[in-house]
Amino acid sequence: MTKYQLINKAIFFPDKGILAIGDLHLGYESMLKKEGMEIPFNQLEETKKEIKKIIQEIKEQKQVIKKIILLGDIKHFFKFDKSEKFEVRDFLKFLEQYVSREKIILIKGNHERFFLDNKEYKDFYIEGDTIFTHGDKMYPEILNKKIKTIVISHIHPAITLEEGVKKEKYKCYLIGKWKNKELFILPSFLPMIAGTEINEGYKEIKDFSIISKEEMKRLIVYAIGETGSIFEFGKLKKNS
Repeated sequence: MTKYQLINKAIFFPDKGILAIGDLHLGYESMLKKEGMEIPFNQLEETKKEIKKIIQEIKEQKQVIKKIILLGDIKHFFKFDKSEKFEVRDFLKFLEQYVSREKIILIKGNHERFFLDNKEYKDFYIEGDTIFTHGDKMYPEILNKKIKTIVISHIHPAITLEEGVKKEKYKCYLIGKWKNKELFILPSFLPMIAGTEINEGYKEIKDFSIISKEEMKRLIVYAIGETGSIFEFGKLKKNS
């Protein structure tokens, strides 16, 4: 069985039945509207549509999803926002069509300063030799010798590709060895923004992430095309 599958902007571990999704930032559209910006887009419905398609693809492969892990920054506002609260509740209700509520694991990100509902947010979640966490804070468990695989988000990685005078930015995964472990950095699931240009405009902020800019350069870039196809571009260092 394949150890993992990159499906659009999510990662699926068939042997564990775990689907992990990074940085939804539900409420981002509401923030834009509060600032007077109207966009012909429904973030919540588009997010649900994309995830439904990912889940359908997994089912067509005769695989079973046992747990869904949201890797932090599920919400966007740092402070409490009523409309955002309803969006998150709606989204969790949507996920309950596929797994039971206790099988939906919520990881605390740096945007989860105010928690929603009574469900406990976790700093990390461990399944076997794999740890899932947001990636903004280092926990001793991450470097435990029993842990072989680390799955994070937080950075919103994207890569800028050039063809003549034309430049295009694409969300991407970063995958490779780090601290003698296998590391997966997931792209943000937020549809409206590609992310942070790690090969051009990434500016390292002290204590922002558990992984440094130099360490990122040793990872392999997997860019996500417009149709959701995944393309390997080699190590980031070669593309910088």
